[in-house]
Amino acid sequence: MIQLTLNLILRAIVVLTGTALATFTLLWYAPGDPALAVAMARYNAVVPAEVIDQVRAEAGLDAGFFPAFQAWVSPLLRGDFGQSSVTGRDVWPEMVTAISYTVPLALAALFVGLAVAVPLALIATRNPGSWLDRGAVALASIGVAIPAFWLGLLLILLFAVQLGWLPAMGARTSAHVILPALTLGLGVAASLTRILRSSILEARDQPFLPALRRRGVAHRDIERDHIAPHAAIPFVTVLGLELAFLLEGLVVVEVIFARPGLAGFLVSAIGARDFPKVQAAVLITAVVFVIVNLLIDVLYRALDPRIGEHDA
Repeated sequence: MIQLTLNLILRAIVVLTGTALATFTLLWYAPGDPALAVAMARYNAVVPAEVIDQVRAEAGLDAGFFPAFQAWVSPLLRGDFGQSSVTGRDVWPEMVTAISYTVPLALAALFVGLAVAVPLALIATRNPGSWLDRGAVALASIGVAIPAFWLGLLLILLFAVQLGWLPAMGARTSAHVILPALTLGLGVAASLTRILRSSILEARDQPFLPALRRRGVAHRDIERDHIAPHAAIPFVTVLGLELAFLLEGLVVVEVIFARPGLAGFLVSAIGARDFPKVQAAVLITAVVFVIVNLLIDVLYRALDPRIGEHDA
């Protein structure tokens, strides 16, 4: 178990280090002068060459790639995300404010996805091949095929413009989270419905189940103790991937619905080539990915202890 824990921690360190280095490299070698982008974002105007040189020196862009990367990483190891190259304010408080808008939206979207997917998959598998089953598969296929930005615009046109039931833009009240959560959650529900349906049907075809029935084991016990754990493993895998989809889709959805959050924080930072803010946003996202993967590993071993037998 100790070896397994050390392996997971080592993998997390490698992923976070690679993410930080790759992001810094892409920003450093992106077309255009990063000092010019920072200066124009800072002063909101065309600036003379001497001001650009001053900004380049202040941001450490004149030190070379590896010294600049080291200058950013060293404070980060102490928990210091640095100051924005544009505003000069600490990055961490600004990012916390952005995250406070993004996390409730992500959780609401995940709730919508699970609330739709689980009942729909159970209904579909009650009578495989029936019109309910085919209808659930058709809805899931349509949901997977619809891009989030297009679904979001359709929901705005229907519920905000035509019916006037829900607000479309901003994040002032709890009602403002409904349409963005539906946009993301319905896409998540489509993928989860398909994988959960397939997993349940596959679990019901296991060769040992007829023997359990002949021995008089109750149907409810078979469903709970054998079918559910078997179907849960691929479901958990896809659920982890869908959490990644949520982080990706949040960028698009927050822009469409004009919500403050991590997307706006990241988009504005990329446009200004604000290295500390971009790096902080990407690194926090990578940390979320790592934590999700660790939780999935733990769930795997809880659902099927045989998975970790060779890792102990």
